[in-house]
Amino acid sequence: MELRQLRYFVAVARELHFGRAAERSHISGSALSQQIQALERELGAELFTRDRRTVRLTEAGRVLLEDARQILALAEGAAHRVRDRAAETTPLRLGYVSWLPDEVEALAGPAAGLRPDGWVLPSHTQADRVADGSLDLALAWVTRSHAEARGLAAHLLRVQPLAALAPASTPAGPVPAAGLSVLVDLDEHAWSSWNRFAEEFAGHTGAAVVRIEDGGIVGEAFHNHVRRLNAPVLASPKRHPAPTPPSLAHRPVAAPVPLWTWSLLHRAGDDRASVRHAVDSLLAFARGRGWTAPPAPRWWVPSDDPHRTVLTGPGG
Repeated sequence: MELRQLRYFVAVARELHFGRAAERSHISGSALSQQIQALERELGAELFTRDRRTVRLTEAGRVLLEDARQILALAEGAAHRVRDRAAETTPLRLGYVSWLPDEVEALAGPAAGLRPDGWVLPSHTQADRVADGSLDLALAWVTRSHAEARGLAAHLLRVQPLAALAPASTPAGPVPAAGLSVLVDLDEHAWSSWNRFAEEFAGHTGAAVVRIEDGGIVGEAFHNHVRRLNAPVLASPKRHPAPTPPSLAHRPVAAPVPLWTWSLLHRAGDDRASVRHAVDSLLAFARGRGWTAPPAPRWWVPSDDPHRTVLTGPGG
């Protein structure tokens, strides 16, 4: 006897209808009938009596039904135990957006049961990968509605104040948010999260929106945009691969300070002990270093930021 034959037999016994049992089992009616007939030949006994209107279990069928249910339950339990054990011993996959803070990267190693994933992808894509099971955890920026729609739990891991890049001749000291330019790239696939953040920040503060189409949110292209605009431009939180040239300089932003919140994401229903341990360890590490505290001056986060209510201090 094969397990699949027993599953088909139990389905017919439950429905007492071959058509409904075939639909429940996701096979054709003829294939289901063939499997039941093969099981009957192997056992040397009819399991069902059939006529045009009814299907009934025979005495042999009633005897088999109880044993079949027990066999399937044992097989299912064994499979669950093996999968659970494999999940607990296999390192958790941790996704991130182009970089991990050095301290987290040091913490995320084999001893901690974590394996940083090699795919460098935008925040919204990493969140989707956690939702579909391609990742166990991710460090990314999300909105509350995005996390809820994907069934994700979002824990605040780090609050990152964003600075501006400006011509070196710009006076030292904070640049008022209203005096900034923010870049918005036409490539929504790559820059969806940044574009949403930047446009809402501009709408709140009066900063100027500059639309680009060359991916110049980071790198040399970003430096070129700052030179072209000859004005302070809000810098994204992504790691900039190119060193800052002497003609440009970083300046803090004030009134308000834009905050980018990095969330530690996992599936809301994932109650594995390994996931709980990884989340608890990373959050304790973050709290111990003050990563989750916003700066003292007036700050701003988007209206749909999942951590607005847990940030303390004067917001924007």
